[in-house]
Amino acid sequence: MNQVKIQIPSLIENIRVVESFIDNSKDEFEFEDDIYGNIMVAVTESVNNAIRHGNKFDKDKNVYLTLQVEDNQLTFEIEDEGPGFDYENLPDPTAPENLENPGGRGIFLMRNLCDKVSFEENGKKVQLVFNIAPSQNGSSN
Repeated sequence: MNQVKIQIPSLIENIRVVESFIDNSKDEFEFEDDIYGNIMVAVTESVNNAIRHGNKFDKDKNVYLTLQVEDNQLTFEIEDEGPGFDYENLPDPTAPENLENPGGRGIFLMRNLCDKVSFEENGKKVQLVFNIAPSQNGSSN
């Protein structure tokens, strides 16, 4: 199993660091373009939520991002230092009364882009799992 970890202060501009982390991981672990977009959207959305909602933009609090690569699976784990949240009772962003809201779609997006989403530690930690095809040598970009 391969594992890569980074820690970033809770500043929105650090989303660029996360994007670079994903780009570097794509190069290192050679995951396919077809899931790259899903990974980019889901992971950056999760980190954004950790910065915004979990750590309340407190630059003295960190967000921890881990990528585990095993056989045919990529698992991204995002953890913040906030109090957690009730992930079981979120408003449905597709409900008519919520369609005009500017936010509230992040977890909905994650659940639709990932093969599995799970929360731990009262919502302070989220795992995003992506199933990948068995690695093929000589893959092209």
